[in-house]
Amino acid sequence: MKVNIDDLNWKILESLQENARISYADIGRKVGLTPPAVAERVKKMEDLEILEGYTAEVSHAKTGHQLKAIITLRAFMGKLKPFLSIVTGFNEVINCYRITGNENIVMEVILKDQFHLEKFIDKLIQYGETRTHIVLSNVISNAPILKRNLT
Repeated sequence: MKVNIDDLNWKILESLQENARISYADIGRKVGLTPPAVAERVKKMEDLEILEGYTAEVSHAKTGHQLKAIITLRAFMGKLKPFLSIVTGFNEVINCYRITGNENIVMEVILKDQFHLEKFIDKLIQYGETRTHIVLSNVISNAPILKRNLT
């Protein structure tokens, strides 16, 4: 379902994507609304599921995870559904996408070290063929969704 988002709501969304902890008063000053008017608009966007949640960004390196990797999985015949039912239990997986193309799954994972990576791949290979790409650095991370992205 497509929802029309007016210019004020786009400005509110931009502020929240820049800093999810910003106060309604600070947003109001930026967009020219009172804090209660901002709160009402935010609540409506939450109800419409335009705003899906608020998160904290955590450094994997500073939590003891030396490796971040992208792993693709090309599931064996009959193994995709069993994999989808267990992947949510893998603590290493921080994002998982079901995709089109030769592979069925793309996962973003964090791991303690290369030995942890080896053990994790050993868990995956019963479900399909894997490819692993070690992330060296983030070029773009959590880029905001802006109105100009639609034009």
